[in-house]
Amino acid sequence: MGESTTTDEDQLLKSFFAEVSEVERDNEVVRILSCFKLNAFEYLNLPFGSSTEDVKKQYRKLSLLVHPDKCKHPQAKEAFGALAKAQQILLDPQERDYLLNQVNAAKEELKAMRKKQLKKDTASKIKSLVDEGKYEQDYERSEEFQQQLKLKVREILTEQEWRRRKMQMRISEEEGRLKKDEEEAKEMWKRKREHEEQWEGTREQRVSSWRDFMKGGKKVKKGEIRPPKLKTEDPNKSYVQRPVKRG
Repeated sequence: MGESTTTDEDQLLKSFFAEVSEVERDNEVVRILSCFKLNAFEYLNLPFGSSTEDVKKQYRKLSLLVHPDKCKHPQAKEAFGALAKAQQILLDPQERDYLLNQVNAAKEELKAMRKKQLKKDTASKIKSLVDEGKYEQDYERSEEFQQQLKLKVREILTEQEWRRRKMQMRISEEEGRLKKDEEEAKEMWKRKREHEEQWEGTREQRVSSWRDFMKGGKKVKKGEIRPPKLKTEDPNKSYVQRPVKRG
């Protein structure tokens, strides 16, 4: 039974696309590429909350419509890729839940605005009370509400994306700072290690020089002329003292 239904749908799709003109294919490419990038439902031209089965069927229909092998529009490949990404988002439970949470938040904001409006409009308020909620239900199904919802969802998604990017920027800056600190620390330890290696490398030379100094003091280099020692006035002083002039 399931295979028969699938075959019938395939036949309907073939008949549909046989009647689709090149202009209609081009128009669909333009529509897809003009969609709000953060709203996957908009790409697939589906109402919010559509089931996963609806998503799969709509993707199949639209992807065949703009497939680069069948559509001559220069951006058909780009539109085809956008549809594939939209389907991937709506079939991913986490991505789908996030998007629907923003839709629900948008609905709540619009409902709150609606209540404020009804308080000012006495006639509408009385009608809503008499109809016991039917008045509001009809309004939420109206084209006006759906258009407002679409715009409000766009507003909320844009705000959330901006926050996400700012947070990502801060994280990147912090990661960059930590990386810089790490590199500076490595460079400092490298210089310290090189200094220690140089110091250790001259150890024998320093020890030898110290031994020579202790044995005979400073050695006179070959060919060096040492100035004569001056006599000291005080024979008990070991350092050289200039003679005092007597006037």
